[in-house]
Amino acid sequence: MKNICLHFQVHLPFKLRTYRFFDIGTDHYYYDDFLNKSTLLRVAKNSYLPMNTILLELIKKHKGKFKVSFSISGSAIEQFERYTPEVIESFQNLAKTGKVEFLAQPYGHSLAAIKSEEEFCEQVEIHSNKILELFGKTPKTFHNTHFIYSDYIGEMVLNMGYKGMLVEGAKHILGWKSPNFIYYNANNPKLKILLRNYKMSDDIALRFSNHSWDQWPLTAGKMASWIQNLPKDEEIINLCMDYETFGEYQHKSTGIFDFVAALPEAILNHTDFEFATPSEIVKDGQPVSVLSVPNTTSCADEERDLSPWLGNNLQREAFDALYKHIDSINSIEDPQI
Repeated sequence: MKNICLHFQVHLPFKLRTYRFFDIGTDHYYYDDFLNKSTLLRVAKNSYLPMNTILLELIKKHKGKFKVSFSISGSAIEQFERYTPEVIESFQNLAKTGKVEFLAQPYGHSLAAIKSEEEFCEQVEIHSNKILELFGKTPKTFHNTHFIYSDYIGEMVLNMGYKGMLVEGAKHILGWKSPNFIYYNANNPKLKILLRNYKMSDDIALRFSNHSWDQWPLTAGKMASWIQNLPKDEEIINLCMDYETFGEYQHKSTGIFDFVAALPEAILNHTDFEFATPSEIVKDGQPVSVLSVPNTTSCADEERDLSPWLGNNLQREAFDALYKHIDSINSIEDPQI
């Protein structure tokens, strides 16, 4: 069985307002509510609502043969609940089809996995409970913030009960290996690793509207032909991208929605691949070998490491200063704090 997995990350950070020196000690509200609301209303109109409508139509049209998966951060969910409940309803309609999987992740889309196992596990539990509350489904597979991964992080994920995890298929961890297979964690072979095919994913997410790209325009038929022409033994393609790609980063005028609408038929009719969710792939697939990742990797920038967030002394010092207060914050009962 050859499978293609479509996975979408939905994340909206809370935006910070201008905070001046004279606010210190007098004003402890740090967020820009107007910007949060206006940004979400725009993205919901341009991306979330039209894409959810298209996906629901595709699931019905293809009678269960088309499937997708989502990772939705806690901060995005909170803003949906506050400003756009219709977005949550549209995700619930997708959930009711039984062809959509929701993955677990740290609730705050945080870097907790590299600093505090206790905080990491707590955020994942909160997120998993929220997904169950909203969509009636307990997550079975895992996607860490920005695909952050190491052998140790994978072991923590397995210990929380997840049997599979999505990871960036970075060149420096794969070497000559292909991302289009299942691998297993170096510390514990019970955790199956699904690798993001970043080349094909970025063809959609980054290059779709780039007229100078030598493969422009990208059509569903062209994507299907690339997939069909892969080496015959390659059995899994994980196309993972930000959900805002559709309608926000790649505007409707680029034809991105038409591409999505045509893709399932092109894949199902012209390739040997079928659509599957991560948990289905993990359940039925067998790893081909170990994936050893002793140093933390991610999907960010060319380096595929932690440098975008912890690349200089100021970032690292601020990060350490925050996390050293975990015990103090957890002992406070004021929900606002």
